[in-house]
Amino acid sequence: MFVGREKELRDLDKMYHSDKFEFAVIYGRRRVGKTALISHFIQDKKAIYFMGVESNEKQNLENFSKSIFEYAEGVQSGLVFDSFQTALEYVFQLAQKERIIIAVDEYPYVARVSKGLASTLQMLIDKYKDNSKLMLIICGSSMSYIEDHVLAYKAPLYGRRTAQMKILPFDFAETCRCFNNFSDEDKAIIYGIVGGTPQYLLQMDDKLSIGENIRNTFLNTSSFLFEETENLLKQEVRDTAIYNAIITSIATGASRMSEISAKIGENTSVCSNYLKNLISLGIIKKEIPYGEKSSRKSIYRIADNMFRFWYRFIPANTSIIMRGAVDLAYRRIEPQLSDYMGSVFEDICGQYLWKLLINGESPVEFAELGRWWGNDPVSRSQTEIDIMAVQDRNTALFGECKWTNEKVDLGVLEILVKRSQIFHYNNTRLYLFAKNGFTKGCQEEAEKLGNVSLVTFQDIMDYICA
Repeated sequence: MFVGREKELRDLDKMYHSDKFEFAVIYGRRRVGKTALISHFIQDKKAIYFMGVESNEKQNLENFSKSIFEYAEGVQSGLVFDSFQTALEYVFQLAQKERIIIAVDEYPYVARVSKGLASTLQMLIDKYKDNSKLMLIICGSSMSYIEDHVLAYKAPLYGRRTAQMKILPFDFAETCRCFNNFSDEDKAIIYGIVGGTPQYLLQMDDKLSIGENIRNTFLNTSSFLFEETENLLKQEVRDTAIYNAIITSIATGASRMSEISAKIGENTSVCSNYLKNLISLGIIKKEIPYGEKSSRKSIYRIADNMFRFWYRFIPANTSIIMRGAVDLAYRRIEPQLSDYMGSVFEDICGQYLWKLLINGESPVEFAELGRWWGNDPVSRSQTEIDIMAVQDRNTALFGECKWTNEKVDLGVLEILVKRSQIFHYNNTRLYLFAKNGFTKGCQEEAEKLGNVSLVTFQDIMDYICA
């Protein structure tokens, strides 16, 4: 079953029906569903689909020729074009008469061994674009290669594309649509442990409990997910040992550059280069307090939930997992799941606020959301705010998120009020998010204050999944 990607499909369909030359660049991390998107889009259209392989130019040219002749003649053929230029020009000429899609998946594999491919495409696009009905799609998982060799200003193909799509993991609402049998809370936990990457979601069975899913995947040495982080890093980077050490240090509490550097025993300049690569891969994100520009307060967090879960729990339990003590490993993990879900719930609450804004229902018209941390001048202590957003110099939003089984009480609301007063906005809107609701005292004070929204996890589910 194909789920999500409605916007991407609408954009591709609009390009398809323009009936003129179109060139779309589709890229994103591995497992994120790029091939599924292309396959779904072309399934009822005249299309040539070719996936590059990590081999030599001869092998890729043979495979490419096979794809073209199967389309043109309707049968498999042993014929092989003498070059990529000849093969591509043949397709361009076919597309002068009818709308044809040609999708080159894993383009970086082909382009790396066929050095002149980009320049050949540039030449053919310039030659045929004005009278061609070809829709060219180039797709790649190596984001750095696509950005540097296809999208960059100095790349031969720069200026030829008519669209580019960076495919991201599903958000929480899209993730929920993948499962019919999980409870709402279980859907949140699944999102917390594998994120919105479609290939990872396919490993989850909604007829089983959360514990059974974790045992069958992360704690199973023969499972796809057990070695996924290592395999993905090997495909994207060198020196995986240092990358592993950096991600592990962040997963286990280090967040500032100095802390990461000290924990892994490398100087900050070395760490900085590795962190830049991890950020470009979407594994790590760099944050500064909302509204501030200084990088002195920068912290690093794991952006991808699957990586965050894996590095938080698997390395510490590898020895017992390798010995087959799966139940013991899970007993060590389970008590920490609620704490682990805290930042995941913050992310889900943020998505709820974005949907309010997009639907024109937000009381604060913000341009971005973020976390804030810093000094409270009244208490003279370090404090933080889970969610902050500003409309203008007079209006702001502040939020606190609690993923606990207990109902949120008045004390939590009072703390949020005090933290919002660190800033001096005339109009403030406070959002208190709770997994399991609020005490009567909290509800009464919220009603009295008049600027407080109390939102339960069920409220979020009813709204974003409607």
